[in-house]
Amino acid sequence: MADDRPLPGQSGPPPGSRPLSPDALLPPVEPPSAGFLVQLFLVPGLIVAIIVGVWLTFHWLAHLGQDPQAYVRTLRRDNEGRWQAALNLANDLRGPGGSELKADGALATELGKILDDESKSGRTGEQSKMLRVYLCRALGEFTCPEALPPLLARARDADPATVSRAAVEALAVYAGNSRAERGSPAAQERVEAVLAASRAADTGLRSAAAFTLGVVGEGEGVAGDRLHALLGDADDDVRYNAALALARLGDRACLDTLDEMLSIPDEPAAAADPTDDVARSKRFKRALVVRNAVRGLALLVDAAPEPLPAGMIERVRGLAADPVPEVRTDVKALEAKIARVAPPG
Repeated sequence: MADDRPLPGQSGPPPGSRPLSPDALLPPVEPPSAGFLVQLFLVPGLIVAIIVGVWLTFHWLAHLGQDPQAYVRTLRRDNEGRWQAALNLANDLRGPGGSELKADGALATELGKILDDESKSGRTGEQSKMLRVYLCRALGEFTCPEALPPLLARARDADPATVSRAAVEALAVYAGNSRAERGSPAAQERVEAVLAASRAADTGLRSAAAFTLGVVGEGEGVAGDRLHALLGDADDDVRYNAALALARLGDRACLDTLDEMLSIPDEPAAAADPTDDVARSKRFKRALVVRNAVRGLALLVDAAPEPLPAGMIERVRGLAADPVPEVRTDVKALEAKIARVAPPG
C-alpha cells in the first residue's frame, strides 16, 4: 500500500496524489437545530418586546394627568409604577393646569384615603414612610377642604415623626393656598393640631410646628403664647423657627433671638480649605441661619409699625461685607426696605 506521508524535506502532498477539493475542506452541512433558531429569532424578539412594553408603560404613566383617578389607581398599587405616578402628579399640580387639580375634592379625598390606609397598614418600611410623606406634601398643595382632615390626622400622629413633620409643613402650605377665614372651625383645627405637634419629643417636629404656627396662627392668641414658650427651647432650630414665626406675626419678642442668629460667626476654615467638608457644612448652616434672620427682620418691618432698634440696624449693616454673597444681597434688600418705611426727617 502506497505511503501518502510526505518525504523528508518535501512539503505538500506527495507526487501523484490527488489534491483535495475545496468542498472536502468544509464541514458537513447540517439543518439548523431548534435551539439555534430560538437563539437567532425568539430571544431577540423577546428583548424587543420587553423594550417596547417598558416604553409603552412609561408612555401611559406620563399621560395619567388626562384622568385624575388614574393617579389614584396607580398609587394604590404596590409597585414601582406608583413612583412614576407620584412624579407626574407632583408635576401636574405645579403645572399650567394645576389650579384645576388642586381644587378637585374627589381627587383629594381619594389621596387622603390612600394616606389613611397606608398609615393603618402597620407597614414600617422606608417605602411606606416615603409614600406617606409624599401624600402629605401633595395634599398640602390642594385648595379644597377635603385635603384638610387627613393632614390633621397625620399631624396629630407623631409616629413616625417624619410623616407628622411632613403633614405639619403641608398644613403651612395648605393655609397659604386655602385662605381659610380667621376664627373659622377649619382654622382653629389647624392651630390645635400644630400646637399639639409643637409639644412633641422630636425636635424636627417641634421645629416644623414652630414655623407653621407663624403661618396658621395669625389672629390666634394661643399660637403667640406657645411661640413665646418655644423661644426658650433647648434646640436651636426650634428657637430660630419660633422667632421667625413671631416676626411674621409682628411680635417684637423675637428680636433677641434674631439678634442671636445674626451674631453667629463665619467659618473661615471653609474658605481656607475647600476640601474640609465639616467646615463647609457649618458655613452653609450659618449662612442659612443668618439669611433667615435678615428675612425675619424684613417680615417684622412689614408687620410692625415701630422701627427696628438702632443696635439691630447696626448689626445688619455690619453684615454688608459678609463673605457669603447671598447674605450681602439679603442685607441690601433689608436696608432698602428700612429706608422706604423710615419716617421722614
